[in-house]
Amino acid sequence: MNADLHCHSTVSDGLLSPAEVVRRACANGVDLLALTDHDEVGGVDEAAAEAAQHGLAFVPGVEISVSFAGETIHIVGLGIDHRNAALLAGLAQVRGGRDARAVRMGEELARIGIRGALEGARAFAGNPALVSRSHFARFLVTSGVMPDVKTVFDHYLVRGKPGFVEHQWAQLEEAVGWIRGAGGIAVVAHPARYRLSGDNMRRLFDRFQDAGGEAVEVVSGAHTAEEAARFASEARRRGLLASRASDFHGERESAVDLGRCNPLPPDLVPVWSRLPH
Repeated sequence: MNADLHCHSTVSDGLLSPAEVVRRACANGVDLLALTDHDEVGGVDEAAAEAAQHGLAFVPGVEISVSFAGETIHIVGLGIDHRNAALLAGLAQVRGGRDARAVRMGEELARIGIRGALEGARAFAGNPALVSRSHFARFLVTSGVMPDVKTVFDHYLVRGKPGFVEHQWAQLEEAVGWIRGAGGIAVVAHPARYRLSGDNMRRLFDRFQDAGGEAVEVVSGAHTAEEAARFASEARRRGLLASRASDFHGERESAVDLGRCNPLPPDLVPVWSRLPH
């Protein structure tokens, strides 16, 4: 099955509307799609309606920002009831700090001579409550400060760089609890991206499983073949379900297009075997 279970729309930091994401997935031969916007489910209904028109199997999803060991970790929720009151309250709580963080990021960038970044990022986001580092990066690219989004992140928006602002997101157990309470499956997103020591990576998965988390993104647009093999081994060792995802944001920004990831190793149990579709 060509499943793509992690991607983004303009509801968070993607470049395409939810309906456009679905149409692109269909054009690329995706069989099963999950829309997983950051800390927001506002695009699920639009995507589901478009998927129904095209006969594409669709899974409601979300990607929740979590603070763990000094890193921002992302936990994807698949097969959620996106109208669940506790989930919606939790996501609203997480989003509540985004605008304050954006203001501070704008101030930090202004200190080094990059003015108007906050206003520019807000224009890209549309919704001030959902301004992310990606929106700042897009503004800096269009302003000619840097040539592409990755270079902006490397020079300005990661820890230790002048535009990075520390922020406290949800706790790991909270995020997994919200997902499970909404009937979903919790997935550790793109684990190779996190700058965690071996001990902290073990602690992450220990706590994730203790809280009821069930799956890991083995194949991700953010993973090399070696990293995918590493987390395939982790899935086998821990008995975790395996997910496959592009983490698609847009044609000009994503390493892998919708539906174009490598297949999962055949001996792993795919997370979609536990999802209605």
